[in-house]
Amino acid sequence: MTYFYQRGGKRLTDIIGAALGLVLASPVLLITTYAVRTRMGSPVLFRQHRPGLNGQPFTLLKFRSMLPVGTESQGHGILENERITRLGKLLRMSSIDELPELWNVLKGDMSLVGPRPLLMEYLDRYTSEQSRRHNMKPGITGWAQVNGRNALTWDQKFTLDLWYIDNASFFLDTRILWLTFKTVLKHSGISAAGHSTMPEFNPSNLTTSLKCDVQASSEIGAQLDVKIGDVHKIR
Repeated sequence: MTYFYQRGGKRLTDIIGAALGLVLASPVLLITTYAVRTRMGSPVLFRQHRPGLNGQPFTLLKFRSMLPVGTESQGHGILENERITRLGKLLRMSSIDELPELWNVLKGDMSLVGPRPLLMEYLDRYTSEQSRRHNMKPGITGWAQVNGRNALTWDQKFTLDLWYIDNASFFLDTRILWLTFKTVLKHSGISAAGHSTMPEFNPSNLTTSLKCDVQASSEIGAQLDVKIGDVHKIR
């Protein structure tokens, strides 16, 4: 069943889920579009090239939550954290800023569940093992997002992402989507300490070697109060 899900069922689930999500979220999308346009001006959407399947770039869509680069405050450029507006903080806290990514899913650039797409400039910094995170389409949410999100270290995030790559299934995706809903309600792991999201990925800052196996993921899961064994029970 897992084989057929990964070969075609996952894409079918993405199409149905994204289409249904866009319809149900349409009132929120319209209200947010109006709020961003009136509070921060144009453009309403933030567009950025991110690596997709096999590292191929695509244009990620999100609601804009920050002032433009170069915004001046008393004659001086402001810091990244200061560029996030009050509306932007609300959008990030509620994860409403991620809703336009449903269009990316419908187009086929992304999946509902998968490793989050990072920055293009990180591609040359990955080890061959870390690069395996691009063997699957990136997701709106993922195993790392429901197990700490941006509060994780980079090596923890990569280990969880790669564990998902090796264990993706319909039941695991269903569990992740449900846990995502709970995580959003708790507003947990939105950013790392002192950063708007995550610090820049720099391989020299990694303190542990990356070994993606069930034992390594279990150790990280224990620290995060995650019981990976629960996933196997529902598969």
